Amino acid sequence: MYYTGFADEAGRSIEVQIQATKALGWSRMESRNIDGMNVHDISDAAFDHVAEQLDRHGVRINCFGSTVANWSCDPKSEEDWQRSLQQLQRALPRMQRLGCTMIRGMSFARLRDTSLYTAELENVIFSKVRTLVKLCEDAGVMYLHENCENFGGMSSEHTLKLLDKVKSPNFRLVFDTGNPVNSMDFGTGQGKSMQNAFQFYHEVREFISYVHIKDGVFRALQSEQIFNTTDWTFPGEGDGCVKEIVADLLKSGYNGGFSMEPHMAIVFHEKDSGSRDDFMRNNYVEYGQRFMKMVNAIAAETGIPITLE
Repeated sequence: MYYTGFADEAGRSIEVQIQATKALGWSRMESRNIDGMNVHDISDAAFDHVAEQLDRHGVRINCFGSTVANWSCDPKSEEDWQRSLQQLQRALPRMQRLGCTMIRGMSFARLRDTSLYTAELENVIFSKVRTLVKLCEDAGVMYLHENCENFGGMSSEHTLKLLDKVKSPNFRLVFDTGNPVNSMDFGTGQGKSMQNAFQFYHEVREFISYVHIKDGVFRALQSEQIFNTTDWTFPGEGDGCVKEIVADLLKSGYNGGFSMEPHMAIVFHEKDSGSRDDFMRNNYVEYGQRFMKMVNAIAAETGIPITLE
């Protein structure tokens, strides 16, 4: 088992991201944005600088938090499809250079009008995701699908259907504990109730290879925006069933990564959001410290031994 996190929530530069990682005593970070751009979109020179800094400080990137096929990509758009392909094609050689074997990907934006999900459109989604996964498979990389505002994230049933239609040993799940708090259930809930984090987790548990730690309290539905309104909290203080899920994972022998995604200091889906640098860094470090304390408490309560990599 190991700890990591979206270090861009600690700061924009790779230097600050490394500093926050080392302040927590960690040697891994999940890379998403560096100086405001995704790691697969920065220039070659900027990426060279990132690689040099990582090597100098003994920190490695364990997962690329890509925007491939994410919540902003219309499954019907050829332009969005080509952009996702190009992003993945840029990401893979960079991952290979860094020895990184996992990439976070999705299954295209959830359509507001769910009646548009015809069998034909679903097959298009499955085919496109299969293509992305095959590229990863050929490169020795795991495509980890996140339960977010995408087709697979509409419910546990949708995730299981996606897994069934995109069969590959290189297609697994990254489960985000906080996303169900913010998402409608379009499975058995038929879009009339919010998802239950533990129920979603329990249904897909056997396919989980990686976990994002996020927690919050749902506030309101937003009809004109992609994301609903949720107050993001420290782990264990919201409705993401974080402690229950982590305890169940540890009990079942999970030995993968727990990646912090606080969302408290800055929410990456809101273009006008921002925070002071010191608040971002301090919040990220405190978030990681609180989560480690939670894991230690679970181990003490249950007698489950914790072995850190």
